Amino acid sequence: MTSVTISKRLQTIARYCPEGARVADIGSDHALLASYLLVKGIASQVIAGELNEGPYQAALKQIHTLQERNRASVRKGNGLAVLSPGEVDVICVAGMGGQLITSILEAGASKLPGVTRLILQPNVGEELVRRWFLDHGWQLIAETILEEDGVIYEILVAERGEAVLPYEQKDRTIEELLRIGPFLWEEKSLVLQNKWRSELDKWQKVLAQLQRSEKPEAEERIKQIQAEVKWIDGVIACLRTDKQSFNT
Repeated sequence: MTSVTISKRLQTIARYCPEGARVADIGSDHALLASYLLVKGIASQVIAGELNEGPYQAALKQIHTLQERNRASVRKGNGLAVLSPGEVDVICVAGMGGQLITSILEAGASKLPGVTRLILQPNVGEELVRRWFLDHGWQLIAETILEEDGVIYEILVAERGEAVLPYEQKDRTIEELLRIGPFLWEEKSLVLQNKWRSELDKWQKVLAQLQRSEKPEAEERIKQIQAEVKWIDGVIACLRTDKQSFNT
């Protein structure tokens, strides 16, 4: 059996793929996840999609090393354009910004009927992905936050259903939970604390630079960032102590 080694991030994504599923990995990063899903007997079929020639050729080369390559397809194209309607059960999109991920889903809306699960890992803009789920009838069913090699990743999993449900009966508003993540908020992990500490540090540095500015238009921006810093500071305090409110 061929051995495939993948990162902790990709292993986490793989754990969310149902056994026997037909899986498409869009922007496949050398088809490593697709290969792993086949070798481990998780997926019944895989499709690795790549936009550019170099990654496409790398994915072809990787799949060619597998004994299971007859159940794999590597396709060159933009986003979900590489798929036919009803061809897969699960779509994975990882390692892109949230705005790009949602634009891929929007552009490929005709390919989503029949898809039962989306597994998405935005590098930034997680709020945009959660909001897309909310606006398009996809229910967020799980979230994971992890740190690997000094980088923090969030993995969001959704299925069709009552989109607002994960945000109900929580002690935070929907808008806040779209930013934080409703399941991550319940878990209150150290990694989540570290993420928001990093965000706080970033905005404090921006604020310090603006406060040194003599431009009159900086005043309004300073007020906005001060409000953001206060909010994040409250989030961190609540994550650290499990307080029920950080709006005071």
